[in-house]
Amino acid sequence: MGDVANSSIEFHPKPQQQREAPHAGGFGCTLAELRSLMELRGAEALQKVQETYGDVGGLCRRLKTSPTEGLADNANDLEKRRQIYGQNFIPPKQPKTFLQLVWEALQDVTLIILEVAAIVSLGLSFYAPPGEESEDLLPADGVLIQGNDLKIDESSLTGESDHVRKSADKDPMLLSGTHVMEGSGRMVVTAVGVNSQTGIIFTLLGAGGEEEEKKEKKGKQQDGAMESSQTKAKKQDGAVAMEMQPLKSAEGGEMEEREKKKANVPKKEKSVLQGKLTKLAVQIGKAGLVMSAITVIILVLYFVIETFVVGGRAWLAECTPVYVQYFVKFFIIGVTVLVVAVPEGLPLAVTISLAYSVKKMMRDNNLVRHLDACETMGNATAICSDKTGTLTTNRMTVVQSYLGDTHYKEVPAPSALTPKILDLLVHAISINSAYTTKILPPEKEGALPRQVGNKTECALLGFVLDLKQDFQPVREQIPEDKLYKVYTFNSVRKSMSTVIRMPDGGFRLFSKGASEILLKKCTNILNSNGELRSFRPRDRDDMVKKVIEPMACDGLRTICIAYRDFSAAQEPDWDNENEVVGDLTCIAVVGIEDPVRPEVPEAIRKCQRAGITVRMVTGDNINTARAIAAKCGIIQPGEDFLCLEGKEFNRRIRNEKGEIEQERLDKVWPKLRVLARSSPTDKHTLVKGIIDSNTGEQRQVVAVTGDGTNDGPALKKADVGFAMGIAGTDVAKEASDIILTDDNFTSIVKAVMWGRNVYDSISKFLQFQLTVNVVAVIVAFTGACITQDSPLKAVQMLWVNLIMDTFASLALATEPPTESLLLRKPYGRDKPLISRTMMKSILGHAVYQLTIIFTLLFVGELFFDIDSGRNAPLHSPPSEHYTIIFNTFVMMQLFNEINARKIHGERNVFHGIFSNPIFCTIVLGTFAIQIVIVQFGGKPFSCSPLSTEQWLWCLFVGVGELVWGQVIATIPTSQLKCLKEAGHGPGKDEMTDEELAEGEEEIDHAERELRRGQILWFRGLNRIQTQIRVVKAFRSSLYEGLEKPESKTSIHNFMATPEFLINDYTHNIPLIDDTDVDENEERLRAPPPPSPNQNNNAIDSGVYLTTRGTKSATSSVFSSRPGSPLHSVETSL
Repeated sequence: MGDVANSSIEFHPKPQQQREAPHAGGFGCTLAELRSLMELRGAEALQKVQETYGDVGGLCRRLKTSPTEGLADNANDLEKRRQIYGQNFIPPKQPKTFLQLVWEALQDVTLIILEVAAIVSLGLSFYAPPGEESEDLLPADGVLIQGNDLKIDESSLTGESDHVRKSADKDPMLLSGTHVMEGSGRMVVTAVGVNSQTGIIFTLLGAGGEEEEKKEKKGKQQDGAMESSQTKAKKQDGAVAMEMQPLKSAEGGEMEEREKKKANVPKKEKSVLQGKLTKLAVQIGKAGLVMSAITVIILVLYFVIETFVVGGRAWLAECTPVYVQYFVKFFIIGVTVLVVAVPEGLPLAVTISLAYSVKKMMRDNNLVRHLDACETMGNATAICSDKTGTLTTNRMTVVQSYLGDTHYKEVPAPSALTPKILDLLVHAISINSAYTTKILPPEKEGALPRQVGNKTECALLGFVLDLKQDFQPVREQIPEDKLYKVYTFNSVRKSMSTVIRMPDGGFRLFSKGASEILLKKCTNILNSNGELRSFRPRDRDDMVKKVIEPMACDGLRTICIAYRDFSAAQEPDWDNENEVVGDLTCIAVVGIEDPVRPEVPEAIRKCQRAGITVRMVTGDNINTARAIAAKCGIIQPGEDFLCLEGKEFNRRIRNEKGEIEQERLDKVWPKLRVLARSSPTDKHTLVKGIIDSNTGEQRQVVAVTGDGTNDGPALKKADVGFAMGIAGTDVAKEASDIILTDDNFTSIVKAVMWGRNVYDSISKFLQFQLTVNVVAVIVAFTGACITQDSPLKAVQMLWVNLIMDTFASLALATEPPTESLLLRKPYGRDKPLISRTMMKSILGHAVYQLTIIFTLLFVGELFFDIDSGRNAPLHSPPSEHYTIIFNTFVMMQLFNEINARKIHGERNVFHGIFSNPIFCTIVLGTFAIQIVIVQFGGKPFSCSPLSTEQWLWCLFVGVGELVWGQVIATIPTSQLKCLKEAGHGPGKDEMTDEELAEGEEEIDHAERELRRGQILWFRGLNRIQTQIRVVKAFRSSLYEGLEKPESKTSIHNFMATPEFLINDYTHNIPLIDDTDVDENEERLRAPPPPSPNQNNNAIDSGVYLTTRGTKSATSSVFSSRPGSPLHSVETSL
């Protein structure tokens, strides 16, 4: 029998089978049975075990294993089981080989064009003319045989942060990848490796693909079993059974078939930027090819006509090598035009920009796993974020307290409290909590102290430390074995009490628990001087109204701390807990929460300003989720938003058959801001629904955070998946695109900045390169046609190419991001790479450069008083004339590179230039190399040395680019209607067959909707009439016998108030520990079913209208003012 690290669970291994047989090689359980069994939970799982096997012992007998000894140490038996059921090993996904990566890189359109040009050039070259915390990880799935107070952390699979109590008679199902937090037990293993629940999810995410292929070949029985379990999942409301089948769509068989077909298509999906760049490169390549072909044709025709028609010469055999040399020269000029036209620097610029960004993002706690995720994040329009650990600190903390008749909204200074109250408080917290719960020093310098043990008790111990006190000396003075009596916490009494013996022979009881329970047992309270004063029911009501209810409204869990003294002569019956824990004196009431990270609200404001909608998706309850969302700024008072629980979300998006309808989902997600009590399946459904929606002008780009194994499918489905580096499981990290090494939401905002910066860097590079392209192509083409030679020689063109490709890529693609990137909306999938402003800049600068070049070409020799370089013989030496043209051209590119730093029409092109040392180095370095080439390049570079005066004129014309840039910025883009954008995303004619098939289905769906239009129109009129009657009846019944509603400001304006009302001060305030609340209690506290009136905004906000509660509370809830539910009902009509 195998033991885990701390012997918390003993295992009886029973690996899963791969072959389906009636008795699986002599064993009494098949793979289908065991897999379907492990997909069940709680009472349903227990019922299945009892119906099929009698009990867990029967299951052990079927599997031929001992419930106490486990498997016999028999090598043959173990090997047989290994052959039938497989190993407890999930094969990793095969990485791509180097050659595969090279082959993928060679598929780039630009590189293909260049490869062809390279082959042609190579062919021509052969022509030679004559002359932390300690816990155990469960490695396999199994059924609990026997357990002792066993609690499991299933957050890695379900997303629920609360520990789940496991017992053989209630919930015996144990899953691989979960952690044993408390207790011990024995289990029989029912699934290992790829057949365990973690393994199944890993397989769905692409790992273990070979294993799955083998299984598919061996039979289809398993599929049938999975389908039957899927049918069961559909019947269940909620998501418990569905949680372990995240990718099994509940949208019907056809949908699943289509998904399978899609999955089988070996398609490498391009990112938004890749799609736009590919299309742009193809368009430019085609234009360049046409220009180069025309150049060659014109040169050849001009030469033939000039030589043989006008000159009247005959083709002589001995002159053939000379003629061929001319034709080769013309062809090289054509290839030069093509190479200059093709933006071969684009793939390089993208790679450099992404690689640079990825390296820098590591400093911002973003570990990028997929390069294209970086630029995709720049287009993000929606972020679905977890709450715990991402938006909050994942550390329960005391944030408010009531001590000595004073309500402190922050931790009080120790000097503000009397010594007696402080001493009692420190002893009550230090002694009356598990001694295994403690606060340890941080592992790293600057980090927060580590919390070990119960979260609530850690919060209280942290409160002691915040008060500049220490709990450890108190525990050393009264060790655990000296505690006289301990009443542990349970869900019935919702409190914990500890009794110690005092030095005088008497006893002192310390008690802590849910405030609504413990305050009823208090008859005294400590005043500001630390003295006892009477605490009557009226005082309790007053405290609830002034202290506890405001704390609850802030989403705090309220804890009461009290004590009681017994004299030595009056020792009570310690077994009578109700009598012992009574007549208490209240020391303090504290409000604890998992506080919002201080930097998160500002980060969310930045996201909203940047046009990104942030949604919270959490497994926590709706009250806490809504309160945290309000503190983060995800929801704002007066906004029209939805806060839903998972069950209500599923009810709204599914039809009568339990199938998800996109149309229903489209009515929910645009307003949805908080999804509470949600399963990872709900998260996957939401993400898929937002991505597949066609309601907006363009498709949404969705980013998702996740830490659990079951978050894998949602992370995979999202455009960008963020896994938690600290709290995340291996499955979540495998499915993600980016790993947040600090689990912090602000790191996502940094990723948005870097993503947008990548997009802008590519646009800057394009603006610069296309200007060079346009000028170089026109100069080469025109010059060749008029003078039979290109003013810019082939080697000079290569140097220009080097400047505008490699160096410009480095210079412009390494610009650091700025906060201004977050002041605009996302570009979107359809936004062109080259905007009209950029097109204005490209054409404007091209006009300036062409004017200068052609002026120098045709009258330059007169201006500088030098020999003309036009119509030079075939092998003549370099001329000063053409060197000046080349030098001036390079100078204009250098200064235009500074202009290219701004792409939105900004005037100050020097802003932030010194924050990018790479840019400055490249510009200065290029200038220095240009001096060397011109002065010392000689014949290889076709250059003749220039004088100082000539250099100054070249520089003067280059600086003129900066002045001309200001002139261009002055011209309003809106006036230039003739300008067109370029670099759009792939059009519909370039869509894949699968996408077209989906489109056809959408058209059919639209036609059906059109036919239903008339019916819906009449139904809408009917509904409005019903609404008016409902509102009138509601108003008359609501205000009957009530005073005029008060208009006081309250958080109730935008939070679901009924959950915060205190009815008899019993059950609505968050409890000290929710882990032990029975399901029956949950059902008893479930809200009433929502009204059938679907257009009621109050219902849409997750607020159930009710007239329960006190008069003042009711007044504040239902006052008809802007922001109140009733007001929104009236305005919606």
